[in-house]
Amino acid sequence: MLTDADKQAFSDRLRLALRRAGEDVSSPTDLALQFNLRYRSGSPVSTQTTHKWLSGRSIPTRDKLAVLAEWLKVTEHWLQYGPPPAAQGRENRKAEKLGPDALALAQKIQSLAPHRRYLVEELVEQLRQDTD
Repeated sequence: MLTDADKQAFSDRLRLALRRAGEDVSSPTDLALQFNLRYRSGSPVSTQTTHKWLSGRSIPTRDKLAVLAEWLKVTEHWLQYGPPPAAQGRENRKAEKLGPDALALAQKIQSLAPHRRYLVEELVEQLRQDTD
């Protein structure tokens, strides 16, 4: 059973993914329109449905999550649940090898809200790609 916190976290990730994708979705009506242009396997969603997604009152079904994830270029898992636990475990093992300054920085990043932590991770990834 999903908690209110789970639904709100999904809403936060959806909004973040929309911003990152550069989508001009300023209302539930815009989201419903843009989503329905991409959703071919069922009935279109209503503005009320997308309002519930954006306000943290519900999470879409798996087929709708798949469409959102593909559209916004994120994984379904991240969109519904956030970062996978396996990735968090690897980060913890790597943290054991960090020096005190790097560990302090990592702890500050870890204390951020999930959507802000994701932004930092994306920024670091972009910076790493620029140096490759």
